[in-house]
Amino acid sequence: MESFNDVFTAVKARCKSSINEASYNLFIAPIELGPMDGQTVTLYAPNDWARGVIEYQFLDLISKGFEEILGFTVVINLKAKPAAAPATEPAEKKEVKKGSYDLTFDTFIVGSSNKLAHAAAYAVSQKPSTAYNPLFIYGDSGLGKTHLLNAIKTEIHKNYPDYNIVYVDGETFTNEIIAAIRENDTASFQNKYRKSDVLLVDDIQFIAGKTQTQEEFFHTFNALHNSGKQIVLASDRSPKEIKSLEDRLRTRFEWGLMADIQAPDFETRCAIINRKAERFGLNLKNDVVTFIASKVQTNIRQLEGVVKKLNALQELEGKPPVIATAQVAVKDILNETLSSPAMVDKIIAEVAKVHNCTPADLTGQSHKTEFADARKMAMYIIKEVCGMTMKDIGDLFGGRNHSTVVYNLKVVGNKIKNDRFYHDTVEDIIKNVKTI
Repeated sequence: MESFNDVFTAVKARCKSSINEASYNLFIAPIELGPMDGQTVTLYAPNDWARGVIEYQFLDLISKGFEEILGFTVVINLKAKPAAAPATEPAEKKEVKKGSYDLTFDTFIVGSSNKLAHAAAYAVSQKPSTAYNPLFIYGDSGLGKTHLLNAIKTEIHKNYPDYNIVYVDGETFTNEIIAAIRENDTASFQNKYRKSDVLLVDDIQFIAGKTQTQEEFFHTFNALHNSGKQIVLASDRSPKEIKSLEDRLRTRFEWGLMADIQAPDFETRCAIINRKAERFGLNLKNDVVTFIASKVQTNIRQLEGVVKKLNALQELEGKPPVIATAQVAVKDILNETLSSPAMVDKIIAEVAKVHNCTPADLTGQSHKTEFADARKMAMYIIKEVCGMTMKDIGDLFGGRNHSTVVYNLKVVGNKIKNDRFYHDTVEDIIKNVKTI
């Protein structure tokens, strides 16, 4: 090694080979080398928040890298990079309303869980109809699908101001076609959608099972695609997992690129929390950020909910949030104490008791009606109380797939609406498990 800079470059390279790309780019790559005094080396993180995450997650990895290259242990003095002095004439900044959060690419936090979906969405926004057409984005609720669709809309409007962009969700599309048929005015409906340059449809899974809606969307899709117009669809599951979706539509949805979004990893969650806190003018300490990120793991909307709660508590109490405050916020938003394995076991046991069977009957593979009905109810309550993902719920019950869980939740939801006794039974079980 010619210099200590070369040593540090080699240390970074070793770190890069040991962690995912998103974590490296977010935390390791920006670290700057400071002075070395004896066996003590000073490193500068880009800001205080990043310093806390690096110290918590990656400091041992960095220390090991130095030791392997130098042959001896160094003491790392990790500091936040001093803030740059403000310019004499600061550039004009767009005033952002406190708490507002524009759904743009600039405000979308990219991590390993959403990198493909983000890249594809951005490519579409730059060159509609030439990158990926159609683009189908799917993933559980609250992971950023709607954010990306809005970002595409905003970016295309900026790049192609003359484009006719139509943004709609599956339920609204269905309601509009029903109204058009009722009023004998399908021509206006068709004119609205088939003359668009870009069609963005959120929650496209809503049209499944609706014959007339699927028929109309099929012809709309063909008209736009044949004319070289951009189509972007979002769903809570892949086309293959959407039950009651016509094969001809499923095939077309798979023509382009399908990009899934998974739950964000720890580093991405930290970045999301920090970015959302900035929008509220909240200065969250590192321990608060890492605490929230460790507890809220599967839903970005829940992360935002916790930050909003912290902001409200700060305004009420007049002091910055601490761990105790974060615990309150997490409990209110996520009911974190109810998401433990022990709580899951309590729910299964309580449902089994009500249905006069055993927990093993619920989690096993038996298809007996009484066991299947109890299993559906248990899945629903676990989703309501614990906020677990469809995949995790499916894993609890013998490795059942995403679509099975979704279907069971819908069955129970409909039964709750239509059967008062069933509704009261579910509510009683929820109350019981929360007080056990």
